[in-house]
Amino acid sequence: MRGRIEKALDKVRPALKADGGDARIVECDETIGKVSIEMLGACGGCPLSQLDFVYAIESLIRREVPEVRDIVAV
Repeated sequence: MRGRIEKALDKVRPALKADGGDARIVECDETIGKVSIEMLGACGGCPLSQLDFVYAIESLIRREVPEVRDIVAV
């Protein structure tokens, strides 16, 4: 599951990096389908990062890795 989440993140990373940011998996619990994602760099303090998280990262992970039940920004 973690590898598939990384592949999903790789699809949005070019846009995040273009703005000086990135995202990384902090924790991935396959038994309960929970993943924690940290926004890094400029994305970490950007007021729009929550929108990026929900509309880009979260929706992509849910589509690509349907067994993920809970996605948390940390």
